[in-house]
Amino acid sequence: MQIPQIQIRQQYAQIYIDADIGKQELQQPQATVEREQIKPEQHFTTSRGQLEINQDPAWDALGIGDNLKTMSKIYSMSSEMALRGLARIVENGNRLADIHLGGNPISDMAGDWQRTYPEFDFRGEASYDNVDITYTPGELTIETTPGRINMNVEVNRPSHHYERGKLDIYMSQYPKVEIIPPQINELL
Repeated sequence: MQIPQIQIRQQYAQIYIDADIGKQELQQPQATVEREQIKPEQHFTTSRGQLEINQDPAWDALGIGDNLKTMSKIYSMSSEMALRGLARIVENGNRLADIHLGGNPISDMAGDWQRTYPEFDFRGEASYDNVDITYTPGELTIETTPGRINMNVEVNRPSHHYERGKLDIYMSQYPKVEIIPPQINELL
């Protein structure tokens, strides 16, 4: 014997979702920059240096220096030179007076004769440091005006555009439960 059975069929619900992604455009224009550069400036002012050379002691050491100084030296030595000259004349006279002792004093005196007088020296002192050099440097003045950069920056607003996407949600299949009873007629 067969036992009647109840059949239950179930259909699940199905939800259909249709979605499109939204579109977004975002742009950021570059900032507007205005620049002005002011260049630095420098001004230089110089004065000439001064070089002084004093070689008077060198000329004096050579005996060709300042006439006034040379004549002053000669004048200050003249009395001593006169006394030396008299002493030389006396000595030469005494040599001539001794001519009877023999010898040739006239030729000896002629050999000793000189045109210059070495004892009469009016030159200055000779030295390696007879030339004086003095240098005074010039002055340098520097005036500087610093440069700079003036900037004006304006930020531009971003541009934003958005298109929404679509979202459709609906039932593509509804749920249902079907119950099929057994056929009773056949059983009897």
